[in-house]
Amino acid sequence: MTPALELHDVSVRFRDTNLRHYTLKQALANLFDRRRPAVVAALDGVSLTIGEGQSVGIIGRNGAGKSTLLRVMGEIIIPNRGRLVAHRRVVPLLALGVGFHPEMTGRENCYLVGTLLGFSPARTTARLAGIAEFAEMAEFLDTPVKNYSSGMYARLAFSLVTEVEPEILLLDEILGVGDEFFQRKSQERLQQLMRRGATTVIVSHNLDYLVAQCDRLIWLDQGKVVADGAAAEVALAYRARLGRSAGPKGAP
Repeated sequence: MTPALELHDVSVRFRDTNLRHYTLKQALANLFDRRRPAVVAALDGVSLTIGEGQSVGIIGRNGAGKSTLLRVMGEIIIPNRGRLVAHRRVVPLLALGVGFHPEMTGRENCYLVGTLLGFSPARTTARLAGIAEFAEMAEFLDTPVKNYSSGMYARLAFSLVTEVEPEILLLDEILGVGDEFFQRKSQERLQQLMRRGATTVIVSHNLDYLVAQCDRLIWLDQGKVVADGAAAEVALAYRARLGRSAGPKGAP
């Protein structure tokens, strides 16, 4: 297997104060509290190799470290320990409109994000018609994105990053937004990218979708890899664990 991404003993830790919302009263009290805040391990010694052309799903309960792992892969979060090695260009689509400037138009933001992804203006220009057509946004391309609905954000962002044919595409629940027609359309485009050899890493709570689309699942729990293997096998083990943890009906 030729590696596309490698993570070596990666750990990410956050101070507990960064993860909670405080009232003004609590915030003032913390100014005089000399105790060190607790440290939460979002990822704890994770080592992985993602092969070229693989379709990988990341699963786990809320707070398991899935989104943090994707942000490390996208070089948005720098780990406290360990290292990431990316052998191909990574394109993260982890939140709607990340990189978009609200005062700029959709067209201007395509050039802005294209530049951030390493594309020349000429290359973005050559792809712009395809981006607008897929997103069904031609008539709104010169409208400031601050006036877009969440669905319009979704269509333009997804169209942009997939039209540039990423070598490694990171997706965090992005396929669950937009209307049903756009979801089917985006899933079909993602399948086309996979067939052409793009490496994809997807975080989703839709286990059935991941089993159908991915070669491999990585199961995280409390920042550690619990299982890593064939999608159907890992999904079966995950569902069995969830069934045991739920307990009998009516149990606490």
